[in-house]
Amino acid sequence: MTPAEIILGAVTLQRAGELLISSTNTRKLLARGAVEAAPGHYPLIVAVHGAWLISLWVLARDQPVNIVALLLYLALQGFRFWVMWTLGSRWTTRIIVLPEQRLVSAGPYRFLSHPNYAVVAGEIAVLPLVLGLPLLAAAFTALNAMVLAIRIAAENRALAAFRETMQRGAR
Repeated sequence: MTPAEIILGAVTLQRAGELLISSTNTRKLLARGAVEAAPGHYPLIVAVHGAWLISLWVLARDQPVNIVALLLYLALQGFRFWVMWTLGSRWTTRIIVLPEQRLVSAGPYRFLSHPNYAVVAGEIAVLPLVLGLPLLAAAFTALNAMVLAIRIAAENRALAAFRETMQRGAR
């Protein structure tokens, strides 16, 4: 097994684990009365992320590892875990709005509106660089930016509607 395959295996297992966590959290949130907003673009997100990971497996299995880029990628994982820890049972890969609950404003949400998306953008750019594939990094960074534009607009609309509902309830 090459170092690149070990890294890709770890990332693949991490993503699979995150999908399990997300699925569990989504199911529990929906059972508590949460609502999913704008689910139509979710398959596009899955397609981009899946194609990114598959492309890495196809093109990078025997590539040398750039240690500096790997350290940056590992730092991004620290931020990813901070986001997940902060959201706890509310962390999901979908846009889920839980009525009657305040928006999270702790942890990285004190500094950024969408810290998870910043981490994901960094990961999509940096992991191909870890494996010496700058063109792949550029291509998927562009694709991810397009998907994130759709996603962030949808999430902002959902959050704005949520805030409006909360303000009406407070009157």
